[in-house]
Amino acid sequence: MAQEIKFGTDGWRGVIAEDYTFENVRRAAQGTAHYFLKHGASERGMVIGYDNRFGSERFALAAAEVLAGNGIPVWLAETGTPTPVISYAILANKTAGAINITASHNPGSDNGFKVRNEFAGAVDPKVLLEIEAAIPPSGEGAKRLASDAAFKQGLIKKFDASTAYLTHLVDMVDVEPIKRAGLKVVHDPMWGVGSGWLKRILDGGATSVTEIHSGRNPIFPDMKRPEPIPPNTARLQETVPAVGADAGCLTDGDADRVGFVAENGRFVNQLEVFALLAYYLLEVRGWRGPIVKTISTTSMLNKLGKLYDVPVYETGVGFKYIAPKMLEVDAMIGGEESGGFAVRGHMPERDGILCSLFLLDLMMKLGKTPTQLIDHLFSIMGAHYYDRIDTPFPPERNAEVRARIASEKPSQLAGIKVLSINTLDGFRYEMQDGGWMLIRFSGTEPIIRVYTETTHGDKVQAILQEGLKLAGLG
Repeated sequence: MAQEIKFGTDGWRGVIAEDYTFENVRRAAQGTAHYFLKHGASERGMVIGYDNRFGSERFALAAAEVLAGNGIPVWLAETGTPTPVISYAILANKTAGAINITASHNPGSDNGFKVRNEFAGAVDPKVLLEIEAAIPPSGEGAKRLASDAAFKQGLIKKFDASTAYLTHLVDMVDVEPIKRAGLKVVHDPMWGVGSGWLKRILDGGATSVTEIHSGRNPIFPDMKRPEPIPPNTARLQETVPAVGADAGCLTDGDADRVGFVAENGRFVNQLEVFALLAYYLLEVRGWRGPIVKTISTTSMLNKLGKLYDVPVYETGVGFKYIAPKMLEVDAMIGGEESGGFAVRGHMPERDGILCSLFLLDLMMKLGKTPTQLIDHLFSIMGAHYYDRIDTPFPPERNAEVRARIASEKPSQLAGIKVLSINTLDGFRYEMQDGGWMLIRFSGTEPIIRVYTETTHGDKVQAILQEGLKLAGLG
């Protein structure tokens, strides 16, 4: 039997040479071509990009041959390119959408296949079901035109996606004052396609950017995976205070997520970063508009919504839910707990490069260090504490564990009263202090996640352990 290809939270991912094979990439590309042919792809073409993982350029070419075989012109990135840059190329070239070969923050053993729509956002879950249904049962069902012939016929052409993106970037943030500010920044691109980008943008002034974990290394040494959260941040947390830097920025393997490290080496967690970015747009930039957040991220956004009189919408986890909602309500910002954030006027796509620049601009505009920014945020919102635990979990136990959790109705967690249970995506327990604990199954990996945010810093770990017990894993 053919291996089933299912799109998770953000695309299809698999282990290279086990289920992520050339045949299966061609099958996924054929299903994608089937959908986009009905939406003008044969006239408008599609973009194909890829990251720095093992074999990504070859998998991208395999997908390009399938699109070409279906009569779809392909704009193929000439080198490994950040996901937000590939997504913006859809808008710049007015294509029907894009395929991006990347597994984002997954371990080096994996690769992946993302699909983006004409708005440069993640496609709607209903569309993903349509693409999945059109995937042929074997590679023989994928139409192919050999790359040599496709290049000669003009059905595949290589291009530099960076030019249009960099031209547009100056409309989103004024980088000249940041360049003149004299900041000392350390960037960790985590061996990914974000390498060199902050340096390229900020070079030429008093601000300096140095890099660690720069260049291509698809086994991602010195970290478990290219995900901008602890413990993968350890080297940057050591480096920033050691060199006297003002801040450290991380971008994940495909540069669509951002991480932030303070001048003293403190990791500024993803929930704090989301709140800082929203505050920056509302207070410093004077923007107004809805905020879109996933069920797994900070309640500080709800407080900001009330303070600035802007609506806050909540979705399931993943940009396949966030992007459509952002377009529907013309959101000012949308984001998730993983460190991915998108803003209006750009595209409904995460962008770790732009968000890094926003954070540096916030520091410069307010004249505050990252530590002072957090203190300032908490002076407005009150202190919030967050952590999560990821536990390996066999997918075949999914139904059993879901049933177990659904049968449990705890009245309290670590002594804090539980007010209600939200089952929009997983099981989120709303607590009396305004905090929450969430148990959900990852949509991209065989793991179960337990998250919490609370105003009681001394109860974070106890709440997480009670979550594991509810799932029968504690």
